[in-house]
Amino acid sequence: MEDLVCPLAVLPTAGGDREGGGSGSDCVSMAALDLRAELDSLLLQLLGDLEELEGKRAVLNARVEEGWLSLAKARYAMGTKSVGPLQYASHMEPQVCLQASEAQEGLQKFKVVRSGVHAPEEVGPREAALRRRKAPTKTPEPQSSEAPRDPLNWFGILVPHSLRQAQASFRDGLQLAADIASLQNRIDWGRSQLRGLQEKLKQLEPGAA
Repeated sequence: MEDLVCPLAVLPTAGGDREGGGSGSDCVSMAALDLRAELDSLLLQLLGDLEELEGKRAVLNARVEEGWLSLAKARYAMGTKSVGPLQYASHMEPQVCLQASEAQEGLQKFKVVRSGVHAPEEVGPREAALRRRKAPTKTPEPQSSEAPRDPLNWFGILVPHSLRQAQASFRDGLQLAADIASLQNRIDWGRSQLRGLQEKLKQLEPGAA
């Protein structure tokens, strides 16, 4: 009978220990579980971004190769001296510009836009009200309707199709390069967040990987 009484007598004491000191450990474990779930979500996003980055880099390399190949075909068709620096205009105007904007979490996002086209600036309601009070009324200045000259016209009016293909390939490459720069910024931010979450998890669970 003593062997049966001793285990039963220990149960209330063990239960009391769990009630007294278990609440703190339960909070720590719940916080650790939340951190691990956030880590898993961030890691999946980071892996997806890395896969997308690899794909865009491969496409960029392909577009650049296509551009140089088409340019070589155009030189072969028109003659080496007909497609070169001697045909460049003395005054060049960019057809596209690189625009940087601030996305979520303060990340910079890059976009290639046509020259002379500006996206509306995003401001908060308070800043907009301050601008309306302080900014004097200005008469809108007439914008020049002249579009930048197509660089293909430097080489003549009737240019071969291969030269147009080269231009299209390099234009695609510009947009891809901007996308890659934006994606690289997001990947760097994700790595920084991942390291921060891992440090928090080590504080909650000493010895955790």
